[in-house]
Amino acid sequence: MRRLSSFSLAPGFSLPVGFAFLAAAASVFGQAGQEPTTISREVRDVFERCSKAVVKIEATDPHGDLSGTGFFVDPMGTLYTAYSVGGEAENITVEYQGKKYPAHQLMADLRSGVALLKADLASPALPIGNSDQLEIATPVVAIGYPLDLSETPSFGMIAGFDRKCFGGYFPTRHLRVNLPPQRGEGGAPLLNLKGEVVGILLYSFENNSCYALPIEAAEKLRSDYVRFGEARYGWIGTNVQEARTPVDGSRAVTTEVLKGTPAADAGLKPGDVVLQIGRTKVHEPEDILEASFFLTAGDAVPITVARGNEKITFQVQADLHPGSKTLLAAPPNLNRAMPLNLQSVPEGTP
Repeated sequence: MRRLSSFSLAPGFSLPVGFAFLAAAASVFGQAGQEPTTISREVRDVFERCSKAVVKIEATDPHGDLSGTGFFVDPMGTLYTAYSVGGEAENITVEYQGKKYPAHQLMADLRSGVALLKADLASPALPIGNSDQLEIATPVVAIGYPLDLSETPSFGMIAGFDRKCFGGYFPTRHLRVNLPPQRGEGGAPLLNLKGEVVGILLYSFENNSCYALPIEAAEKLRSDYVRFGEARYGWIGTNVQEARTPVDGSRAVTTEVLKGTPAADAGLKPGDVVLQIGRTKVHEPEDILEASFFLTAGDAVPITVARGNEKITFQVQADLHPGSKTLLAAPPNLNRAMPLNLQSVPEGTP
């Protein structure tokens, strides 16, 4: 019998019931001031336009057969899915237009929780959106293959933007979605009402909710793969903590610059208050950790700091993260035991 183990499950998770969908829908209807039929038409339109690029994935792993969801992101058969579906799997097939095609893994990244697969076929592709445009209560749609059934839309809303959960830390912020996930939907696309992908469903959560990785995080990894054939997490070699008083709106103060690191070579010093990394304005230390996820080893990034009465911008060439070999490796069976992809403490050295 095929195992529908496509989500990493949070403690106490049980399969959702239809009331979760009704509650989410009713809430959005009330806030948006729209008739249910209007929302229904929008959801149906998204489903009809986008479901053609969503596929069912079947594979085997050390625990047996499994089933999940994926979606195409280019016309050459490249697709995203969850690590729990394609990260440690073999004999992968995708079901597209009623036929099954073999697929192989291009990259699997345990840190982010996603896998990149390739099937040798001409495919439609979902357009990539922007998760930064999402707000609390923004309506969203997921399309997946739940419970070994045909493609199915699910409707919900954005409930939060979380960096940590249960005392653990995600490697980058995740989208908390009030949407009833079911087994088999891990790796499903999370779509806005324009039909653009804004996230990838990864982890089920209590109370009929789930977590999605923002699509920008997955696209950073796909770009790394195209350029280098692997994920290349960057690192500059500083320690930061929260300052007592803000400087130009930032409380992120550098407490240590490690010797022989890109930060040291560029001229950063302890006491520098970080104001901006690349295009990311920094207000709290967590903002630095968020920006650091998107650093790519070998790329130069502008970092602006306040030092005394001066503002200084350094061009820092990121090095390969020293924890990459352990962060990206997939220890046997570990992923199956993880309720959520969390770190016990935030990374201390961006």
